[in-house]
Amino acid sequence: MIIDVPLGPRAYPIHVAPGLLANAGPLLGPLAPRGRLALVTDTIVAALHLPAFTAGLAAAGLAVDEIILPPGEATKNWATLEHVTERLLQLGVERGDAVVALGGGVIGDLTGFAASILRRGCKFVQVPTTLLAQVDSSVGGKTAINAAAGKNLVGAFHQPALVLIDPDVLQTLPLRDLRAGYAEVVKYGLIGDAAFFAWCEANAAALLAGDAAAQAQAIAVSCRAKAAVVAADERETGDIRALLNLGHTFGHAFEAEAGFSDRLLHGEGVALGMALAFDLSATRGLCPAADAARVRAHLLDCGFTLSPQALGLAAPAATLLHHMRQDKKMSGGTLPFILARGIGQAFVARDVPLAEVGAFLEGVVAG
Repeated sequence: MIIDVPLGPRAYPIHVAPGLLANAGPLLGPLAPRGRLALVTDTIVAALHLPAFTAGLAAAGLAVDEIILPPGEATKNWATLEHVTERLLQLGVERGDAVVALGGGVIGDLTGFAASILRRGCKFVQVPTTLLAQVDSSVGGKTAINAAAGKNLVGAFHQPALVLIDPDVLQTLPLRDLRAGYAEVVKYGLIGDAAFFAWCEANAAALLAGDAAAQAQAIAVSCRAKAAVVAADERETGDIRALLNLGHTFGHAFEAEAGFSDRLLHGEGVALGMALAFDLSATRGLCPAADAARVRAHLLDCGFTLSPQALGLAAPAATLLHHMRQDKKMSGGTLPFILARGIGQAFVARDVPLAEVGAFLEGVVAG
């Protein structure tokens, strides 16, 4: 299937097809005017998927220059950004060339940011290999690296020229990573599609067990939802795209406490954050307690850990608030929270005092 992201001169298609990874040459050829592509990936993805991908490109007459990085969130830093951009310059990448990001969200974010600043902006292609990247981070043009102060604080909006999604690659994804990606799938139901949340309740077990049809359906619904949001609010200047941050403000605080490490994957932080967002909504009388309980029950059924104590991340509320104050969405000393009036009824709340959030978190970390 082809899903269009309609952004005028920055519009691009999302191609979704089984087997696409090994047959991407005809789609990438027009983006390689000199017959060469620079490619950024990590060691894990390279071992699993690079041979088939490059063989398919070679069959289409395309040569590939590879940049292979260490895996994990710690790679998304200044030093690696410098390494990648210097290497791309050494390879002679020009503004009219395209850089391919083959990997998960870390590789996509880092490569996209490098492309945004290389020669003041060159093209790049997202080839996401994790569920999280396929349904969320590869679409929409948010690129970034992490800074000492927090996650994704240095970056740029830079739309890809093309997104290629091969659901077959999910068969090699560890269950923990698949589950982490699922958090971003269920998010779309919680934000504005109660019927899709009900679908998730009925089909999550099959999806996590590797059912190809369930995974393809989740990818299609998620990409269409993300494309519509990005088209309506590309640079998050209003509240529409901000809704995609459901769970992220809480989640990023716990990710920061975990040192942006594999102790807490991004999707795991989002799952915890979504449960807390619904709990806070219920505490404020905005959302039926039954809906908050339903969200929490579903995430627990999927195998998420929703207790900071069990995660070893029961930091003092003041520490978590400190992490939140580094959030890139801070404006005028206030931080918007994505809360909900019910399942499928998320909204941006700009009137939540941080002192109230601190008191709420004290109860959370106390257990």
